[in-house]
Amino acid sequence: MEKVEPVAGVSLEEGKSEISSDSGTAAEPSSLDQKDVEEKLDVLTVEEATEAAKKKKKKNRSKKKKEQPQQTDPPTIPVVELFPSGEFPEGEIQQYKDDNLWRTTSEEKKELERLEKPIYNSIRQAAEVHRQVRKYVKQNLKPGMLMIDICETLENTVRKLISENGLQAGIAFPTGCSLNWVAAHWTPNSGDKTVLQYDDVMKLDFGTHIDGHIVDCAFTVAFNPMFDPLLEASREATNTGIKEAGIDVRLCDVGAAIQEVMESYEVEINGKNFQIKSVRNLNGHSIGPYQIHAGKSVPIVKGGEQTKMEEGEVYAIETFASTGKGFVREDLECSHYMKNFDIGHIPLRLPRAKQLLATINKNFSTLAFCRRYLDRLGETKYLMALKNLCDAGIIQPYPPLCDIKSSYVSQFEHTILLRPTCKEVISRGDDY
Repeated sequence: MEKVEPVAGVSLEEGKSEISSDSGTAAEPSSLDQKDVEEKLDVLTVEEATEAAKKKKKKNRSKKKKEQPQQTDPPTIPVVELFPSGEFPEGEIQQYKDDNLWRTTSEEKKELERLEKPIYNSIRQAAEVHRQVRKYVKQNLKPGMLMIDICETLENTVRKLISENGLQAGIAFPTGCSLNWVAAHWTPNSGDKTVLQYDDVMKLDFGTHIDGHIVDCAFTVAFNPMFDPLLEASREATNTGIKEAGIDVRLCDVGAAIQEVMESYEVEINGKNFQIKSVRNLNGHSIGPYQIHAGKSVPIVKGGEQTKMEEGEVYAIETFASTGKGFVREDLECSHYMKNFDIGHIPLRLPRAKQLLATINKNFSTLAFCRRYLDRLGETKYLMALKNLCDAGIIQPYPPLCDIKSSYVSQFEHTILLRPTCKEVISRGDDY
């Protein structure tokens, strides 16, 4: 027999024969009673179906509300809208080694981290912007593009995704897109017509910040696969530096480990073999609020400082692999500038220099900037005033840093945070 399921509001006894109190035998239902029951069942079935449909529709609406918004292509949605909770993704977590393993389970250290949560969240927001912007830019890079177009596309995307807001949120320093033997600090000035070529090795180094908490992260692009070992050398050397870094670790030990990995690589370029070298006068560095170079340097060769890394510090671990001399010098036209962090009041004679300094203070403070950024703000005929500020020691110029011509340099860089309980690679992504 089939099981009869009850219908809400209707007894299983309805529609059956009534029990006679006199005889105790079942009476046959009248045709009218049977019809009434069937109509009642039909009405209830329709009502239940309607109610169930309403509930399903409401459930679907609530599901849609809970779905996390997705980034557009090209990216235009600020990351704050993609993470409605206000909590941004944690970077890659690495445990400390040896004598610092106890930190992982220390309740005291965990409490210190809870107190720093707002700062961690700010730097994670900046890192999420960096990841999304570089993903978009890397997908669209190809030979034949103007370098200035690459930079402006990247920078405008950062401005959108970070919800640029004066000194509270924005670009941390100019987009470095140094080519081949130029290792760092080159970005095109206005009017530059340099074109990216198939055989170029381009270092894309850009920064983001929230409330002055800076993410400094870089990668290298080469279309020609013959450069792959050069790129792999700096990528693996950077990962080694990250692995070795930690609280109470000496900076010189990090540098020695980096050099050992870096110089284990060779590369063949156009039929000629090159032993890859670390660029010995370029370093990683500590980072402070609104201060890209906060005082400590992380060497990429052995023999550096005995200074130790400390709890709570933020570092940019970056390495440069070269087929040249492994030594850079200043060359080419300057594009990068930055106000000196500890500069006091210096009287200026030129009214134009005073006006330019006011623009720099308002828009960049002690964050680095380039001439294109001044152009964007409407500044014109400012080169003499800018030179005056440099001569006075208020602004520091940062010319391009170059190895020997015809050599090639690659770079990879990540920002790490030495948390009380663990090491967080803030800028780590699926790409590198």
